[in-house]
Amino acid sequence: MTVRTGGDRIARDLVEALRAEIAAVDPGRSCCRAAERAGLGAAATGHAPNAVVARLAVRLDRAPPDGQQGFAWDDAAEHCRLAWLRGRFLACGSLSLAAGRSHLEFVVEPSEAPRLVARLTELALPAAWRVRRGSGVVTWKSGETVVRFLHLVGAGGALLELQARGVARTLHSDLTRQLNAETANLRRGVRAASRQLRATQRLAASGRLAVLPATLRRVAGARIEAPEATTSELAEQLELTRSAVQRALERLVREAADAPA
Repeated sequence: MTVRTGGDRIARDLVEALRAEIAAVDPGRSCCRAAERAGLGAAATGHAPNAVVARLAVRLDRAPPDGQQGFAWDDAAEHCRLAWLRGRFLACGSLSLAAGRSHLEFVVEPSEAPRLVARLTELALPAAWRVRRGSGVVTWKSGETVVRFLHLVGAGGALLELQARGVARTLHSDLTRQLNAETANLRRGVRAASRQLRATQRLAASGRLAVLPATLRRVAGARIEAPEATTSELAEQLELTRSAVQRALERLVREAADAPA
C-alpha cells in the first residue's frame, strides 16, 4: 500500500494510521491467515513494498497452518475473501486523500484487473479498471465505497477520523456554495438597483415620470430615496406585494429606454 497525499501532512498521517491498523489485524481463523497471505502475493515472499507489509508477511508465515493450504476465491467464505482483499490492498493498493478527495486503487497485472473487479463486485464494491503504463489499475473514486471497503478489511479509529474529515469537507462545501450563491444574488441585486435608479432619474429629468400612474411614481420615489434597498424592502415600505414592486421597477426601466436623453 503506497501513499499519495498531495503534500498534506495531516492526510499522510491519517493514511499511515489506516495502513497500520489494517496490517495489525490478526485473523482469528487459520483459513483467513492463509487467505491474507495469498492476497499478499509476491509481497509475502520477499518483495514487500514496505516494512509494515514485510513484518505482516513474516507474522502470517509463522502462524500455524492447521492444514490450510492455498486460497480459492470461488470456494472461500466471505471472511476469507475479505482477508484476501486485505492482503491484496496492503501489497498493491494505494489511498490518496489529496485535495480533500478519497481515491483508492489497486495496481496489479493487467490480466488480474478484470478478475479483481469481478471479485469486488461480488462483495457489492463495484470498481472500474484500466491499463496505465503497462499495469492494470482498479479504482474507486467514491468516498462512500472507499470507506465501506476500509471498514470491511479492518480499519477502525483512523477510519472514523477519515469519515469525520469527509463530513467536515461536505459542510465546508455546502457553506461555500451558499456563500457563493448569496454573493451572486447580491451582485445581481446591486446591478438591478443601479439600472432602476438611473431609469427613474432619467424619467424624472425628462418629465415623463410625472405622467406615469401613481403606483409607478411611488415605487420610483422609494427607489430614489433608498438606492440600496432590496425589492422586498421596498415592498414592505410601500405596503405592496413584492411582485407588484418588481413589475413596477421593470416598467420604469422600459419607460426610461424610450425617454429622450
